[in-house]
Amino acid sequence: MSNQTKANKGVFEAIISGHKRIGEQFHRLSLQLEEPGAKAFVDTKPGQFAQLDLADTALPPKAQIPEQLWDAAQRKILLRRPFSFCSVSAKGQKTFMDILYSVVGPATVRMTTLSAGDSITVIGPLGNGFRIPVGKKRALLVSGGMGVGPLMHLAKVLTDKRPDIEIFAFAGAKTAKKLPYEKPLDEISQQLGFTIAEFARYGVCSQVATDDGSAGYNGFVTNCVEEWIGQNSSNAGDTIIYSCGPEKMLAGMAKIAQKHNIECQLSMEQMMACGIGICQSCAVECKVPESGETVYKMCCTDGPVFDSREVVFKL
Repeated sequence: MSNQTKANKGVFEAIISGHKRIGEQFHRLSLQLEEPGAKAFVDTKPGQFAQLDLADTALPPKAQIPEQLWDAAQRKILLRRPFSFCSVSAKGQKTFMDILYSVVGPATVRMTTLSAGDSITVIGPLGNGFRIPVGKKRALLVSGGMGVGPLMHLAKVLTDKRPDIEIFAFAGAKTAKKLPYEKPLDEISQQLGFTIAEFARYGVCSQVATDDGSAGYNGFVTNCVEEWIGQNSSNAGDTIIYSCGPEKMLAGMAKIAQKHNIECQLSMEQMMACGIGICQSCAVECKVPESGETVYKMCCTDGPVFDSREVVFKL
């Protein structure tokens, strides 16, 4: 069951309140909801998501479509698309939500044409988000590529509701151009540990890792995190890891968490057709505690956040 009651879920109209391009392929879309949608989404937990209807959204001019997507962009959008939030806030009787997305297919190509005043329908909030256990003193937020969105949201919630927890963020990508951030902070800020502005606004220190060394740590973000853990000793029971990104990275984080006996929650990235557990297209194989058996859970309804100890990775 979702952390939200069924009564709080539904289909709601959202108005586009802003749309900003970040780099070559990333965008930040801002949505505004009034009642009853505002009430339904105001307490959305980091890691939960919504299904967006983009079927009637127009295509941009061909010159604005990446060449590799020219053919795919012509396809009809029959199914809603799932998106998590990088920010959720309330002002008066309205709820504002931001989505970070990358242009990778026919639906996201169409999303680039949305502008202030346009409206779309959203279903949600859906799924189970990150949990904040009692007794934790340190949280490591580890993202790969576009997986950073729900961790930005989590950083805000932790800062607001658990100021006693020390937070560190790690962001990985293949190259500097694949980092979905507006721009790096100045040299003085980076010397103080504030590399990513989107985390610095919450007072969260951050570190970037790129596979090719074009920005920050030279190597996988998983290696960066493991080195950091080795250099910053603490009681494993006081620490928790939150991670979202490609499956290979999540598998790596699960191994690191197991090795250091650190609790770890993973937000899984699966193809979700319906978002409500009917189509069963987003199955995740999970271990049954104290047995050698496994079961399949639905990423959309049982997740998308799972305990790293239960997920079966086949890489």
